[in-house]
Amino acid sequence: MEQLKHECGVAMIRLLKPLEYYEKKYGTWMYGLNKLYLLMEKQHNRGQEGAGLACVKLEANPGEEYMFRERALGSGAITEIFENVQNNFKELTSEQLHDTAYAKRVLPFAGEVYMGHLRYSTTGKSGISYVHPFLRRNNWRAKNLALCGNFNMTNVDEIFARITAIGQHPRKYADTYIMLEQVGHRLDREVERVFNLAEAEGLTGMGITHYIEEHIDLANVLRTSSREWDGGYVICGLTGSGESFAIRDPWGIRPAFWYQDDEIAVLASERPVIQTALNVPFEEIKELQPGQALLISKEGKIRTSQINKPRENQACSFERIYFSRGSDVDIYKERKRLGEKLVPKILKAINNDIDHTVFSFIPNTAEVAFYGMLQGLDDYLNEEKVQQIAALGHHPNMDELEIILSRRIRSEKVAIKDIKLRTFIAEGNSRNDLAAHVYDITYGSLVPGVDNLVIIDDSIVRGTTLKQSIIGILDRLGPKKIVIVSSSPQVRYPDYYGIDMAKMSEFIAFRAAVELLKERDMKAVLFVLSDYLSEEEKKFEPSLMQYLSRADLLKMQDVFSYGSHTAALHQLKGHKSALCLADEETIVRDLARSRKALMNAYSISYPYGEYNDEVLKIAKESGFRLGFAVGGHSVKMYDDPYTLGRFDMYRYRDTAKFQKMLESCAQ
Repeated sequence: MEQLKHECGVAMIRLLKPLEYYEKKYGTWMYGLNKLYLLMEKQHNRGQEGAGLACVKLEANPGEEYMFRERALGSGAITEIFENVQNNFKELTSEQLHDTAYAKRVLPFAGEVYMGHLRYSTTGKSGISYVHPFLRRNNWRAKNLALCGNFNMTNVDEIFARITAIGQHPRKYADTYIMLEQVGHRLDREVERVFNLAEAEGLTGMGITHYIEEHIDLANVLRTSSREWDGGYVICGLTGSGESFAIRDPWGIRPAFWYQDDEIAVLASERPVIQTALNVPFEEIKELQPGQALLISKEGKIRTSQINKPRENQACSFERIYFSRGSDVDIYKERKRLGEKLVPKILKAINNDIDHTVFSFIPNTAEVAFYGMLQGLDDYLNEEKVQQIAALGHHPNMDELEIILSRRIRSEKVAIKDIKLRTFIAEGNSRNDLAAHVYDITYGSLVPGVDNLVIIDDSIVRGTTLKQSIIGILDRLGPKKIVIVSSSPQVRYPDYYGIDMAKMSEFIAFRAAVELLKERDMKAVLFVLSDYLSEEEKKFEPSLMQYLSRADLLKMQDVFSYGSHTAALHQLKGHKSALCLADEETIVRDLARSRKALMNAYSISYPYGEYNDEVLKIAKESGFRLGFAVGGHSVKMYDDPYTLGRFDMYRYRDTAKFQKMLESCAQ
């Protein structure tokens, strides 16, 4: 499985007791810092490009620093940032180290509010300046802001335009910097709102400061800033005065879980890391709901607030299939079930020859699905044994029983990843001859020329590693047949909110569909709005609406033929199609232009399925031989070729139901 980079990890901690409490009970005031380390290390799978942490002291006096940050790059970043923090304490005597009053007054990172982040870039930008958390400083404690997140925003250009229109000047054109300025601006406005209330009550000086810190409402800040965000996100923040928050996108694309007792409040990207770090049952850990925010005041009061209206659930499937730790109780069961569901197709691929088949998994993340597959195979084999024993009659002899009962599912570890070589290749020295040695094979794990080899992968997306490395290595074992199965459903579409792939041509499922069309000498029909074709090929930008080029059409002629969706009459005017409302001359010119651009296309799909007598007449006269409307009905032998029905298939439509619908039409 080639590495995907689309999920980061977040962790937040709020201590609900004074530092003296943890020193007395746990022997150290660093209880919160230590728990943050555990939460981050247990989520190391989520980010290996960098890591950072931020801390806020609640009781600092004017003139004393109260907000701290540490960041580092690379796969060892977690260790590095915590070592850097600990370096502040290594010259202390034991007495100083356990003196909480001294720690709160003098030592950095001796605070009550912590936030950590593990980074996987979704933008391709690198360097320490892009590692979270980001800071926005101000002389007013309540206006200071630290921000980090697990997110991918699709409308950064739009947000940038809006905040610069009101006079802001972000220092960098990067999504997190832009969000920092946006949230920071709304935080400033909230502080000013509460400031005016304090003045109206006759408060002055530090009285105003304390009033602001006691009455600021982060829900107001998040409502006014997040309503413009389009993407999958969990955004976390700390203010200099000690408030903290985490907000989740309204589609539930990115995950977040939280826990609270009388000592501590915790939030993390994954549930089992909280279970492990705090030794609490999963039933006590809550999921932050779509559009919801977890808000913690300076005083430690905890509440949730519905900031944005929940939308249709669009939780990232790769969280469940690949990214999240398999130790989560629900994810473990799901992944086993995904492996088990493959058994019927596996048996078909090996002609039910279990006795001469070896089963294994690649990569290590596929291990749980592998156990599910083995369980399904065991169930099948046990059923086969029962049938064989029953066929022997009432008095089978011991030899016959031994032959039947000795049959086993043959599972082996046939490939072992060379971690050092994988790292070397990933660091920019990638060549096919090196990639072919990423895995070492276990010689003697099967009988050459006799045994089949079945390998389960948990997520074949691009298939690059499969092609360049795995199949060639496995072939050295000499199996009669290699069967690669994936416990992940096909990845058919780009995910602009998550997976870092924007082109369908990168997906092995798409390439397989193209090869099947070629193999069967079939062509799919692509209906095109020809006036939208660009003259030149452009680099794909997922946040923009982009169109095929004329060169693209020529490249795809071996698997696609082209039909017309008109040249430019694909709009609704009122509730009617522009094609039906246009005058005769406009329709004639449009369809003629469309056919010419599409190499004399012979079919037309009427926009929105709408047509009238005039449209049908002009379509015939323009040279089209087929016309497609809507209606969701199958084509019959004597149907009018210019009013053929079609079925709509959308991304959110259930594939199994769609297949049943087609099957019923064919009967």
